[in-house]
Amino acid sequence: MLAALHLKPLDVKLLRDLWRLRGHVVAVALVAACGTASLVTMFGAYRALVVAQAHYYDAYLFADVFASAKRAPHPVLERVRAVPGVAVAYDRVVHQVTLDVPGLDEPATGRLISIPETPQDVLNGVHLRSGRYVEPGAREEVLVSESFAKANGLRPGDAIEAVINGRWQRLVVVGIAISPEFVAEMFGGAFPDYRHFGILWMGREALEASLDMQGAFNDLSIRLAPGASIDAVIDAVDALLAPYGGLGAYSREHQLSHQFVRDELNQDRVTGTVVPGIFLAVAAFLIHNVLLRLIALQRAQIGVLRAFGYGRFAVAAHFAKLAVATVLAGCAAGIALGVWLGRGLVALYREFFHFPELVFALTGDLLAGVVFAGLATALGGALFAVRRALALAPAEAMRPEAPPTFRPLLIERIGLQRLVPPALRMVLRDIERRPLRAALSALAIALATALLVVGQYSIDALDEIVRVFFRGAMREDLLVEFNEPRSMKVKRDLAALPGVLRVETGRRIAVRLRFEHRSRRVAIETLGAGSELRRIVDLELRPIELPPDGLVLSAKLAEVLGTRPGDTITVELLEGERYVRQVAVAGVVDELIGLGAYLDARAGARLLGEAQTADHARLAIDPLFRQELYARLKVMPAVASVSAREATLASFLDTIARNITISTTVLIAFACVIAAGIVYNGARIALSEHAIELASLRILGFTQGEVGAMLLAEQAILTAIAIPLGCALGYAIAGWLVAAVSGEVYRLPLVVSARTYLVSAGVVVGSALASGGLVLYRLRRFDLVAVLKARE
Repeated sequence: MLAALHLKPLDVKLLRDLWRLRGHVVAVALVAACGTASLVTMFGAYRALVVAQAHYYDAYLFADVFASAKRAPHPVLERVRAVPGVAVAYDRVVHQVTLDVPGLDEPATGRLISIPETPQDVLNGVHLRSGRYVEPGAREEVLVSESFAKANGLRPGDAIEAVINGRWQRLVVVGIAISPEFVAEMFGGAFPDYRHFGILWMGREALEASLDMQGAFNDLSIRLAPGASIDAVIDAVDALLAPYGGLGAYSREHQLSHQFVRDELNQDRVTGTVVPGIFLAVAAFLIHNVLLRLIALQRAQIGVLRAFGYGRFAVAAHFAKLAVATVLAGCAAGIALGVWLGRGLVALYREFFHFPELVFALTGDLLAGVVFAGLATALGGALFAVRRALALAPAEAMRPEAPPTFRPLLIERIGLQRLVPPALRMVLRDIERRPLRAALSALAIALATALLVVGQYSIDALDEIVRVFFRGAMREDLLVEFNEPRSMKVKRDLAALPGVLRVETGRRIAVRLRFEHRSRRVAIETLGAGSELRRIVDLELRPIELPPDGLVLSAKLAEVLGTRPGDTITVELLEGERYVRQVAVAGVVDELIGLGAYLDARAGARLLGEAQTADHARLAIDPLFRQELYARLKVMPAVASVSAREATLASFLDTIARNITISTTVLIAFACVIAAGIVYNGARIALSEHAIELASLRILGFTQGEVGAMLLAEQAILTAIAIPLGCALGYAIAGWLVAAVSGEVYRLPLVVSARTYLVSAGVVVGSALASGGLVLYRLRRFDLVAVLKARE
């Protein structure tokens, strides 16, 4: 049949070699498939996010600069539009309210945003998912953000209630919408809470009437002209809004939703490089081992081919084709698997990121990149083995390979041979004769272990964030935010509510911190002495006491500003009298969330030049009075939002638990392929190399179990060496990933639990045992007579 296809002799030999080595070929192809699949998945999802983000931002005019004020008259907008570099400026009214949502016990928080009475192309435009746009003059109609609607089961026609400007108002949902401003729907932190926070868009005239904001605005969005200086525009806008309570303009790069998407893209780019690189490196190593053994077994055939006129490069190309065929077969399977996994990952992204269209696509350049990576892997793995075939002269190749030189083991040279059984000495001698191959095998198994550690590290990091942030630092039951700063009398008022056990108040002061040429717009949080419900803690949960004077900065903010304890920084207040102060940095604390700046409450009052006030309070409550307290807080005019810590945490964990489970499961499966492929490949090569010796031992009376133990002992030793090495390597890779993806919104802690190490070791051992079982099955089918005759 092969002859009928008119194949060249070397091609016929290639097909026969592929069939005869099918076990090795499948092992290598599976590893290559895992690498290719991870490459297609991560870069395909990355490309989908980048394309969707670019199209969405452009089509719906996502702003470049954002600013807010207390109340600015409408003519100020024209002055902003006249600023050099401003292409488009759009004003609106934004207000935060407490919502009573059907089916939700806790109060929810809504951000009301004005939109034109009739659909228009404006900055940060809305995209309707379902329902209709608001009717002109309809004071009760709102559009609701998609994630909030899904989390609470809201549909067009449903009603929610809110306290707007001290008045209880019924709002009717007429449409479900998204906006480029809230691709990731965040509320004052690093984690989305779709059930308790949502965006509501209301007609401009209706919202202005509800808030008594006719002829004024409190929020501004700006699109820049090409080549404009963003810093110059921000400075000009700050100067124009300062008389009207401006809180400092900021660029898109510091907009919370955009930061969250940007950090995810960075993580995809880094992960999409590291994980496929590990798989393809292991595939190259397996190719190298297989070809080395094949060339050793076919020395005589190579000699005959050379004697019949085949040149060196024809022979080398023959073995390179075997490598390329094996890896490309794996790549083909990996592309199909990667497309399937990529579509699943993009489907998960749709739950986090809200774009009009987010579609996974296998583009031509991605496909070309995958094929190139596969070819590089195959040829890289084949290179040194093929060089060995090229070096064989015909006469030398037709002679049997010289046996390895015998030399005593290290333990024999130091006189400890009696402590090691003869069978184990045989195994150790084989490892010592080929130290490079043994080291590379151990490294490959270590990489599989490292992948498992890295895959489960995200669970450990999440547990640590919950432990430090939600349990150690944020210890309140409820966080209540007011619609404007209140006198300290509010503390007594809250303490009188049913079920309130403890009240701690604080103030967030909008400032711009400057040090040398660096600056950042942040909010300084003030804390009272002896605060227990909101503590400043380091990663070891050690409380940090605030000094009477001086700022305590998070380590990330200190890094951004380039400052350290003892430095004096400039604090520009963005509210009140807008004083400019010089404040010393009293300390730095390593935190996982945001850019924190903290000040003693009395020092904060002195900074503002006014009596001590509070714009939020943290409550410890009696669970028996929870429902009654919720009902009271929902209708209090002074309350802008209420957040229940446990409800927020539960919502967050429910959102991401499935994502982490899926990604961890995929990585575990891929790591099993590596471990199984390495052990199976190594054991099969050992079986072919030592077939005569093993057959001789069986004839001499060794049991099949003893012979099998000797065969797999080398892989067992290498696996035992590789597991601790892989755990250390996994920790190092996790540390590198932490540094590479660390952002301003959140930072992952470098914590790997004992459970992660034990699970990783157990998975690798289990995969090795499964592969060893396959080799032992083949050993039981050995024809001893045929093996010994082959030598003759």
